[in-house]
Order: sequence, then structure tokens, then C-alpha cells
Amino acid sequence: MKILLIGNYLPDAQQSMQRFSAVMESELKKAGHDVRLLRPEAKLGQLKPGGSGVGKWLGYIDKFIMFPPTLKEHLAWADVAHICDHSNGFYTRYLQKIPHIVTCNDLLAVRSALGEIPENPTRWTGRQLQQIILKGLNQAQRVACISEKTREDLLRISELEPQAATTIYMGLNYPYRPMSETEYKPRLAKLKVPENSSFILHVGGNQWYKNRSGVVKIFAHLQQKLAKGDIYLVMAGAPFTEELQQLITNYELEPLVIPCVNIDNEDLRALYSAAIALLFPSLQEGFGWPIIEAQACGCPVFTSHIPPMTEVGGEVAIYIDPKNPQESATKILDSLNIIKPDPQPLFDNAKRFTTEKMINEYIGLYEQAIAASGKLG
Repeated sequence: MKILLIGNYLPDAQQSMQRFSAVMESELKKAGHDVRLLRPEAKLGQLKPGGSGVGKWLGYIDKFIMFPPTLKEHLAWADVAHICDHSNGFYTRYLQKIPHIVTCNDLLAVRSALGEIPENPTRWTGRQLQQIILKGLNQAQRVACISEKTREDLLRISELEPQAATTIYMGLNYPYRPMSETEYKPRLAKLKVPENSSFILHVGGNQWYKNRSGVVKIFAHLQQKLAKGDIYLVMAGAPFTEELQQLITNYELEPLVIPCVNIDNEDLRALYSAAIALLFPSLQEGFGWPIIEAQACGCPVFTSHIPPMTEVGGEVAIYIDPKNPQESATKILDSLNIIKPDPQPLFDNAKRFTTEKMINEYIGLYEQAIAASGKLG
């Protein structure tokens, strides 16, 4: 097949989406397909890079005005087109005469614009953009959702018929596996994790749904139940906001909370391999990468008792209420004493999410889209 992948605008710095489109391009080529990865070029956007102010509006010109003619030129070549991120769903208007699919990661921004998530209010311009994205999704031939929760949300708020939406789980985009103690110790030292310490790990940015404040509150309640200093909290991801730093100060946790900012995959693998558990109390997610990354490294997971975390964590994750820090801390402490040392069930669950399986399912979906358009064979 000739597959045209439509990727994300680079100045938007959506790293996970860039990795996804790169994995799709690489693995589809390995499977013997002819693949092109096309994305809006930063022409005006490079004059003032940035996701806000003038840079944001210049980016809109690049995406909405400058890119469509280039996209149209490539469509004549392709057997099927694949919009790799639903936030570019507005391009479906140009794909109506070609078999195509869209990957839908989560609908948090769309739902926020519709007023469904009061914790994340949306400005007028944001609401208009999300309406355009939703209109584009309504015109999609096939949509691949990365979790059943995302599919349920899509069918509830869009005009798509159930047969137009399917679930294709993401595959691990890095070979996470246990790292030996001799390997991870130097990396932990570099990250300023105290030698031979026990620590709980959180992985995530400052987005509201990552619930970093909830992580700190759960840890604070945990410390009240422990001898102080027995367990540290390592928070890997974006730099702390002023509000988060103040919360840590208010709980007198500075010596026990260790920030690890913008680390690479091998440092993250070291943290997963050494941590006593991953704490992932997200309020919402599209998928929840850290859950399977941790399990692939043999790290037990405490996560929210809501989908899609329950989908991804399976029967081997331990579930907590992300909005009840005290109750969560009690459950974590009780569970730490009984967690089985055998990591095999964790590995087995993580193996449900392989890149090979994901690619095969996407190839099947491409074939369905082509067949439905009368172009197969």
C-alpha cells in the first residue's frame, strides 16, 4: 500500500505525537509498505516560534492556509491517508475522495470546550478550534481510538456511527525492560536520588489532568504514616510550577521530593526499575503510557480506578481514588506490604501493548477503509 501519514506541526512540540508518527512510518516501511510522512511546514511560524501570542496565530496560517495545497498534491499518490492525531482532524475535509483514517488519542480538549470538564475552562478561540476539530472528526471515514474510553467519548459527542470507530491500543514506543542494579545506580546518582533509598515515582507534566498536586498530597499523607525519610518521591517530567513548589513547601516535603526534569528514556527506565512503585493518580487520560512502561520494567503501579487507567493497568495494577489522598495513602501503605515480588504478571500485562500488534491492526484498518471505498484489488 501507498500510505500517506499526516503528522503534527513541529513548533507545537507535541513530542508523544511526533514519536507516534515516526514509529508508524518506520514500522510500516519495515512491513513492506510505501510510506510518506507529511506535516505542515513552519513557514510563517518560524518567524516567531511559540505556542501563544503571535506565534500561535502564525502557526494557524501555516496549518490552515499554507499546508492544504501541499496535502492535495500528495493525495493523488496515496492509496490511503492517515491523520496521526485527531487534533488535525480538520484535514478530513480534503480527504473525502480518498480512503482515510484518523487516530483519536483523547477528547479532553473537545470535552473541555463543550463544558464537560469544569476544571479546564476553555477560551472563546479555543472553543472555536475544538468545534472545527469535532466537525472534522464527524467527516472521518474510520477513526482508531487509543482506548475504549476514548471510543465511548467519541461516539457520545460526535455524529459517527459505531462501526466507524474502533479501538487500537498503542504499542510501547521504546523497549522498556528491567535495568540491573549495576546499570541503574550511576543513573540514579546523576539524577540526585539518594543512594540505596526507597522511592515512589510519578511520571507526568503539569497538565491539570496529571494531578501532580494530588501526587504531593497522597505522599504527604503517606509520610504521616511512616517514619519520616523512609520513602522519597521522585517526580519525573516538567519543572515544578510555582503552585506545586509552594504545596511541597507547605507540607514540609522539600528534602523528600526529588524533581527529575526532561530526562531521557534510559534514565526513565532506570527510575522504573529502581522504584518501589509508580504512583499515577490521573484525573483523565487518553491512554496512560507510564502504566505499561512501568510494568514492562517490573515496577508495580498505583493508578486511578477510572478508565482508561483500568483498561491499561489490567488486573495487576492497584487502583486508588485520585480525589481522596488520605484513603489512597492508606491503600498504598497497606499494599506495599503485600506486593508479590514476582514481576511476571506485570510483564504479561505490558505485552498486551506491542508495536507489532498495533501496526498489524492499523494495516487491517487501512484495508477496511480501502475496501469500503471500492479500491481494494
